[in-house]
Amino acid sequence: MQQTPFLPAELYGVIGWPLGQSLSPLIHNTAFQTLGRDAVYMRWEIAPERLAAFVDSFRLLRMRGCSVTIPHKVAVMPHLDRISEAAQAVGAVNTLYWRDDCLCGENTDVTGFMAPLLARDLPRDLPVLLLGAGGAARAAAAGLRAHGFSRCSICTPSDRTHLALAQAFGMQPVAWQDRHAVPARLIINATPLGMHGKAEGESPYDFAGARTEGRTGLAYDIVYNPLRTRFLVEAEAAGWQTLGGLEMFHAQADAQFLLWTGSHLPATARQALEAALRDGEERR
Repeated sequence: MQQTPFLPAELYGVIGWPLGQSLSPLIHNTAFQTLGRDAVYMRWEIAPERLAAFVDSFRLLRMRGCSVTIPHKVAVMPHLDRISEAAQAVGAVNTLYWRDDCLCGENTDVTGFMAPLLARDLPRDLPVLLLGAGGAARAAAAGLRAHGFSRCSICTPSDRTHLALAQAFGMQPVAWQDRHAVPARLIINATPLGMHGKAEGESPYDFAGARTEGRTGLAYDIVYNPLRTRFLVEAEAAGWQTLGGLEMFHAQADAQFLLWTGSHLPATARQALEAALRDGEERR
């Protein structure tokens, strides 16, 4: 049967519950269009009780790939045939793909988080402070350990949720009130503080205090919306180099696209992403 414009040859998408204003469809569909690929990437809001049925449908329809977000990153793992070492280390999957007729799970958040750091060739004995203990923080901790960063501290506002993560990845737990006393040269915000729609305008770290101690380094915010968080603005004002979450988001999407298609994202995908984020900031 001849293909029609309404029946793409390849079906991809993202699942979550609830599924907010994800920019994944924009970046992947832009890539497909640029490369002339007969494919589409969709949004699927899948309630937790429907996850198993979705995976069955994924197999039956032979969907080509899927991004996985909250709350399915852990729950989807027992439904897969293979799980990568990186995903096992993190304890979560954010990407479904096929290899040798096996449905596989990967976690490209680790690759996405580490890509901009590895590009800077930082010394592995650099003192690191990780703020947060959620899924993104776990991916960051796994990436730091895998690449030999040995002097890592971690803390959270609750003073509790980071303890298991510290033990699992060999990090030094620190009380939230003592975070500014850690002589870190790489400070990573993996909390929701500063994120649009949640705690925009807030920051988990006081760089003015760090500056008075004569310390500078690299401030890395995994939040990508807005592009310039308070965390980054204040770090730059205090003389720190900065790295925004757009780099991680793009790198993890690029790793997904490579798994699915064997190609990297074209430049147009990054351009579309940046334009959408700038447009959102201008509207606010």
